[in-house]
Amino acid sequence: MKQAVFALFAVALLFGSPAAAETPQRIVSAGGDITEIIYALGAGDRVIAVDTTSNHPAEVSSKEQIGYIRRLAAEGILSLQPDLLLAAHDAGPPTAVEQLRAAGLRVELAPKGDSMDGVLAKVRFVGKAIGLEAEGSALAEKIESEMKAALAVAKGYSDHPRVIFVLSERDGAPLVAGSGTSADAIISLAGGDNAAGGFPGYKPMSQEAIIEAAPDVLLMMSQTVERLGGIDTMLTRPEFALTPAGKNRRYVAMEGMLLLGFGPRVPEAVRTLATELRGG
Repeated sequence: MKQAVFALFAVALLFGSPAAAETPQRIVSAGGDITEIIYALGAGDRVIAVDTTSNHPAEVSSKEQIGYIRRLAAEGILSLQPDLLLAAHDAGPPTAVEQLRAAGLRVELAPKGDSMDGVLAKVRFVGKAIGLEAEGSALAEKIESEMKAALAVAKGYSDHPRVIFVLSERDGAPLVAGSGTSADAIISLAGGDNAAGGFPGYKPMSQEAIIEAAPDVLLMMSQTVERLGGIDTMLTRPEFALTPAGKNRRYVAMEGMLLLGFGPRVPEAVRTLATELRGG
């Protein structure tokens, strides 16, 4: 471990030791929500690299790539000469984060924020981390106001459709969102009931269990629909075809970071999902 840290420190010296500037000018952002917040604060020009979950706004496509948020590589990040790695709470692996800090890079991990209060805390955290504390507070207030309007839309519906969120597939079985997940949180905010809320986290769910859960609506990321063969393929699978969702072809597909990112666009996500769950 000591040798690895020494080697990384040498890389940092070779490319220029990262400055501990109070107002960072060369930011590496890991986490689509973090990247969206930085851009919403008007500091996108200070972002030099992003991870693969960062796909909004479109300008991020021109930034350097550092790979997946949970598989960061310390040496590659240091070679970009950043003065700040600003990342989501679950960025990793922990070894890479430790190596970056040991090499002298300022690393800030944002608090988890898949709730109303969590999003506001995350926005304020990012603002403070990049020297835009007042702007962060202003953005949080704006989001809070928009969120109240979005929640009013959701609460305007008297029904509470049972929703099942499919993240992907594992060993042929749908990987479904249980309680404590971002999908569970956004379904609740939109006025739906998670039909798979009886277990924590994401787990494969059997055909029998899905049929018994009887979801009214199948919810997925647009990327998942494409990866699993399209909506017709999904709805004709036996586990969905025999549910109210399958029989009535009721489904919602939304862009992943909008649906689950819990960034500045969360009011839009709640409003859109609340409407789409009732048929648009």
